[in-house]
This record gives sequence, structure tokens and C-alpha cells, in this order.
Amino acid sequence: MDGNGRWAKSRGMERFLGHRQGTKATVATVEAGVDLGLEHLTLFVFSSENWQRPRIEVEYLMNLLVEMVAQELPHLMEKNVKMRVIGNLGKLPENPRKKLQEAIDKTSQNSGMQLNLAISYGGRMEIVNAAKKIAELVKKGELNTETLDEAEFAKHLYLQDAPDPDLVIRTGGEYRLSNYLLWQAAYSEFFVSDVLWPDFTKEDFAKAVEFYNARQRRFGKIS
Repeated sequence: MDGNGRWAKSRGMERFLGHRQGTKATVATVEAGVDLGLEHLTLFVFSSENWQRPRIEVEYLMNLLVEMVAQELPHLMEKNVKMRVIGNLGKLPENPRKKLQEAIDKTSQNSGMQLNLAISYGGRMEIVNAAKKIAELVKKGELNTETLDEAEFAKHLYLQDAPDPDLVIRTGGEYRLSNYLLWQAAYSEFFVSDVLWPDFTKEDFAKAVEFYNARQRRFGKIS
């Protein structure tokens, strides 16, 4: 969800106002996902690299996260959305971590779309963590490297019970993965939108889905 800072700068505003405006696009996208009947929607909220941003901006983003969770939790319950969080949550301040866990617990029995929030997330870090878990199992004699395959490896990733994403949408005209779902996106279709995230609408989401529906999913085979 890229372009909050550029959106604000182009209007002579402080960056934090772009982040706040971007929450409206987030809400609209979640609603669009529910309306489309999606099984999973994953949003890249805060990367492992974002901790390097100025302290005041990071603090603002953490407070905004708490505010949004409190504001949207009733709507998630109403729409039967189950919320999950992936990433290194140990780095989050206590209050955001607590509020996220409360929302996870509250929505855990919902059976509709699963909303995955990638927070303090990095794709390389996720793969390294999975490798460490596997190494520990091998050390204990609970896993044999001879039988280790991609399916077994994937069981140790954050979203081990979720399918790989069919479609990855990148806003703001950026043409890079930015350390996002590196393992899972191996066969994903990519849609790049020039629209900055605060201006991203349900109609823009629909364009991305239309693009996906026109693609042939061959996975290396012949159509």
C-alpha cells in the first residue's frame, strides 16, 4: 500500500496526514474484499525496514494502528472477518501488540474472509525464521532432511494454513516486491497501479481483479 507520503507531499501536507488518509483506502479495500467473496486478503501495513523511519513517524503509525483496530473491530465482527497478523510482533510497543491480540482473539471464530495484516514483516526474515525452526526439528530428530520438500518448508511460514496469493497489487507505481511474501508470491500475478494509496478506491481494486481474471494461470505448463 504505497504512496501515502507522496500523496501528502503533493498537497503540501505533513507525511502523517497521508498515512491517515490512507486508512480510508484500507477500509474500502477490506470492504471490497468481503463484497468479492475473497477467502484471504493480506495487507502490508508496516515492514521490518520501516522501523528505520524517524521515531516520531513510527510512533504516529503505531498510535494510528491502535486507533484503526479499535474503530474497525465492530465492522470486522459484523462482516464475519477473521483477523490474523504476521511479522515480528515482539518489536511492537506493548499497547499496539495488546490491541492486535485482542482483535485476533475476538475475530478468531469468524468464518468469512481472513484478513492478514503484515506488521513488522519482512519476507527474508520469515524464510530465515522458518529455516531456524526446521533446523531445530532436525536437531531434535523430529524431521529428516531427506524428506524435506517445499510443502514441508511452507508449514513453518507465518501463513502455513493459507494458500499462496493469486494476485499481488502494488500501488503508487512502484515495480518491486519490497521484501513482501517472497516465498508465497512465487507464482502470483502482479498488478501495478499508478494510483497513490490514499486515492485507491474499490473501483481500482476491481480493475486489478479484472486484470487477474484475464490472465492464464499455467504454472509452467502449457495452456
